[in-house]
Amino acid sequence: MTLNRRKFIAVGTAAAATLSAPALLADGHGKPRVVVIGGGSGGATAARYIARDNKGEIDVTLVEPTRSYFTCYFSNLYIGGFTDLEDISHTYGTLAAKYGINVVHDWAVDVDRDSKTVSLAGGAVLPYDKLILSPGIDFVEDAVPGWSVTEQNKMPHAYKAGSQSELLKAQIMAMPEGGRFAMVAPPNPYRCPPGPYERISMVAHVLSQVNPTAKILVADPKPKFSKQALFEEGWQRHYSGMIERIGPDFGGENVSVDPEAMTIDIDGMVEQVDVCNVIPAQKAGRIADMAGVTEGNWAPVNAADMSSKMDPDVHVLGDAAAQGDMPKSGFAANSQAKVCAMAVRGALTGSKVFPAKFTNTCWSLIAEDDGVKVGATYEATEEKIAKVDGFISQTGEDAATRKATYEESVGWYSGITTDMFS
Repeated sequence: MTLNRRKFIAVGTAAAATLSAPALLADGHGKPRVVVIGGGSGGATAARYIARDNKGEIDVTLVEPTRSYFTCYFSNLYIGGFTDLEDISHTYGTLAAKYGINVVHDWAVDVDRDSKTVSLAGGAVLPYDKLILSPGIDFVEDAVPGWSVTEQNKMPHAYKAGSQSELLKAQIMAMPEGGRFAMVAPPNPYRCPPGPYERISMVAHVLSQVNPTAKILVADPKPKFSKQALFEEGWQRHYSGMIERIGPDFGGENVSVDPEAMTIDIDGMVEQVDVCNVIPAQKAGRIADMAGVTEGNWAPVNAADMSSKMDPDVHVLGDAAAQGDMPKSGFAANSQAKVCAMAVRGALTGSKVFPAKFTNTCWSLIAEDDGVKVGATYEATEEKIAKVDGFISQTGEDAATRKATYEESVGWYSGITTDMFS
C-alpha cells in the first residue's frame, strides 16, 4: 500500500461522506454546538471536517492550549537531524480564517456532562451539543520509580513533542566522548508502538556521526515490540555494537532511576549514564478522566462513531480511546476523526453517514533512506474496531525499496498536516 499527499487526502475525503441519520436539534438555542478539546491529529481533523462540510449549520469551537502544535510523528527525525523543529510545527490560523472555527487557546479544566458544558482555565464556560475529546496522553504516576514530570528536564520523556524534543537533542549532542545514552521504554499500550525504537535508531544515527564510541542502553519491560525484526536488522547493519537492549527476561521490567545521580537501576544493577530518556506508562489525557469517560487508564468507545460508552454525546479520539485493534498513532487518530466528524454531522443535521472504515500506517526511519512501515485496514464491529488485513516491510529489502518507503512517509506527512490545518 503506497500513499502520497494527494492519495491520502482523497481517501480521507471519500471516507467523510454518507446511511441516513435523524437530525438532532439544539435544545432551545440556534445552531448546534460542537466543542473539540485537543488540537492534534484527532481534534484538528475533526474540527476541520465538521466545519468544512457543515455549510455553516454547526458552530465549532476548538480548545487547544498551545498556539503552535508540534507533531510527535517526525519528532524523532528532528532528533536524528533529518528535519528542523519548525518543520514539525503548525498553527491554527487557517482553521479560524478559512473554516470559521472558534479556536480558543486555553486549558479545559472541567466537563459537566449533565449541563453539557466545558469549563476553561480562563473562566469561560462553553456549552455543547456534542463534545469531542482528543487530549492525547498523560503519564501514569510513579510508573518508573524515581521519575516524575518534575524531573523531566533532567531525564526527558520527549513523548510530547516540542521543548522536550529540543531538550533531549541538546543533551545527546552534549554527551561526552564515549558516553552512554539510556532509554526506559514504556509498557503496552502506549502512543506510537514503533516510536521508542525509531528514536533509538535516530539517536544512534546522530552518535555514529558525532560520537561514534558512545553506547546506547535500552531497558524494556516488553518481551517483543513493533517491527522488532526490522529494527534489529537495521541496528546490526548500521550501528553494530552500539545498542544493547535488556528485555524482561534480564530485568527490563524492574527499573528505577535517580535523576540527581544520573543512574538507572536495572534489576539491581546500577548503571551510570550521561543521558536518560524515560518514557513512562501512559493513560488518556487528564480531561477524559475529568469528564468521567475513562475506565482504568483509557476511554472505551463505540467503534461505529467513536462515541463514549459512558455518554453518547461525548466522542473520544486517538491516543486516549480504548477502541480495539488500532494502534495509538497520528494516522489512526486522523482516520477516527473523519468517522467521528461524519457521525456528528449526521446526528446534528441529518446528513448521510457511511459505515465506519479505518486505516493506519506507521512509518519508521532506521537510518538515512532506510524506511520501514507497518499498517492495516479496519472495520467497526459491535465490540470494537477490528483489523481486516495488514502489511509490513520485510527484512532483507533492497535499498531502493527502503528509500521509497521513506519518501512515502515524507509525502504522507505533508498530506496529513494539510488535512489537519489547511
